Amino acid sequence: MPYRTAATVIGVEDATANDSVARRLREIGFVAGERVEVVAAGPVGAEPLLVQVGYTRFALRRREAARVGVCVADPVRTAHTALGRETVES
Repeated sequence: MPYRTAATVIGVEDATANDSVARRLREIGFVAGERVEVVAAGPVGAEPLLVQVGYTRFALRRREAARVGVCVADPVRTAHTALGRETVES
């Protein structure tokens, strides 16, 4: 997902049953309908990502951010992505 692009959280993907990372992401605000934005990335390997949910900012590893599904609204297209991977639907 490009930096400073507003998106809406679709949900958080559980990697395993009772996934503690996915549960924690939901607890801190990554829930369906919330506005999210990637603000910046770290200098080494673009890690961590600085992600803003509402008015709160979090540093997430890319593998953690990849669990958050988002929808980026665009007048020309709609993209569903995982805060780092993008697929486009016309």
